[in-house]
Amino acid sequence: MKYVDRHVFREERFSLGFEETTGKYYLSIPVANPYVEYEEHYEIDLDQYEACPANLDQLKEIAAKSRARQNDSRLMVKPGRLRGSPV
Repeated sequence: MKYVDRHVFREERFSLGFEETTGKYYLSIPVANPYVEYEEHYEIDLDQYEACPANLDQLKEIAAKSRARQNDSRLMVKPGRLRGSPV
């Protein structure tokens, strides 16, 4: 998979982008386990992506739910045994 970030929100600690292989859009959050820091990518729809940044409140809510693991059904790659915690 090739993730390409298009919008980075440093203060809110998430980014939006496009995955070139599948053609899907995502919101990603940073996570870490004892061995590595990485990003989890959650699929969003084209409307949510294109509305950025006017829909920043909605995107912040998606990021918060993702950090709380309430959006796991949207994960583009399922986590392994040592799933990271939000950073």
